[in-house]
Amino acid sequence: MASIATSLVVIVTMLVSAVAVASESNMLQDVCVADLSNAVKVNGYTCKDSTQVTPEHFFFQGLATAAAASNTSTGAVVTGATVEKLPGLNTLGLSMSRIDYAPNGLNPPHVHPRASEIIFVLEGQLHVGFVTTAGKLVDKYINKGDVFVFPKGLLHFQKNIARSAPASVIAAFDSQLPGTQSLVSSLFGALPDDILVKSFQFKPKQVKRIKSRYQPKK
Repeated sequence: MASIATSLVVIVTMLVSAVAVASESNMLQDVCVADLSNAVKVNGYTCKDSTQVTPEHFFFQGLATAAAASNTSTGAVVTGATVEKLPGLNTLGLSMSRIDYAPNGLNPPHVHPRASEIIFVLEGQLHVGFVTTAGKLVDKYINKGDVFVFPKGLLHFQKNIARSAPASVIAAFDSQLPGTQSLVSSLFGALPDDILVKSFQFKPKQVKRIKSRYQPKK
């Protein structure tokens, strides 16, 4: 019996190790600058020829200045520094973004299916939070210099609580392309009417009215 138990422990350990290695493979080169022009994708971008790599592939200025958040419907603008704008991030497993909020602006409830997120408040006061799979709201009011973390895949939001002053944060992700799925626009921009009527107990006319705001412009 002891030998069988020992064998089982060894097998389980080997399986766990195999899964860990498969999900976190080591880089096989110093850099793998994304070849954004190549249509072939292998869970990411292929590597650009190393002779074509320049310092510009590792440089991005897009987070230096605030975006005009007051020109948007929700009062928030996200400027991403992902592999699509910073090709040198390819295979490195990280990216950043800047979020600017107009007074009372909101970054609506959304998820990042491929990454956890940590934000640093550059300016302003915000109400931030996420919802666990048990339906518990974990929220806090944060100020300039504060840091807050949103676990991977959980629904979360940020709202500028100031009525007359803007706010800004810098966000970091443990993915070169974290992905963003907005709750409201995903639901009412894609799901059939009958699914929404049943799920929210809305009347069909109410669903059509809400969906009209999120349908792609023709």
